[in-house]
Amino acid sequence: MAWVYYNPNPSGKSVGDCVVRAVTKMVGKDWERCYLELALQGFMMHDMPSANHVWGSYLAAKGFRREVIPNTCPDCYTVIDFCHDNPYGVFMLATGTHVVTVIDGDYYDAWDSGNEVPIYYWVREEN
Repeated sequence: MAWVYYNPNPSGKSVGDCVVRAVTKMVGKDWERCYLELALQGFMMHDMPSANHVWGSYLAAKGFRREVIPNTCPDCYTVIDFCHDNPYGVFMLATGTHVVTVIDGDYYDAWDSGNEVPIYYWVREEN
C-alpha cells in the first residue's frame, strides 16, 4: 500500500485538475480525452466538469457506483487507511476538496494525498 506518483497532465500541472487526473486512471484514457468528455458532461448538465455530480454522472455511465465511507471515525479515517482496508479493486475517493484513484491498495496522485480524509468513493461494478 503506497503512494504512486501519477500525473498524466500533458503540461505537468497538478492544480485544479485532480478530477481529470483521477478519471484517467479509472477509465484508462488519456488526459485530453477525459478532459473533453468531462467538459461535455458538464455542458450537458450546465455545470463545471469538476462538480461532484458531473463527474459522478460520468462515472456512473461508465459502470461505477458510489458508496459512502462508514462514519466510524469521520476525522481520522484517511486515504492510507482506505488502501489498507481495500487491497484489491479500483476506486476513486472523494474528500471535501480532492479526488484520488486507488488501485489494488496503491493510491495514484500528483502529490501524496494519503492523509486526506475521504467522504465517499466510486467503485467499478462487478460484471
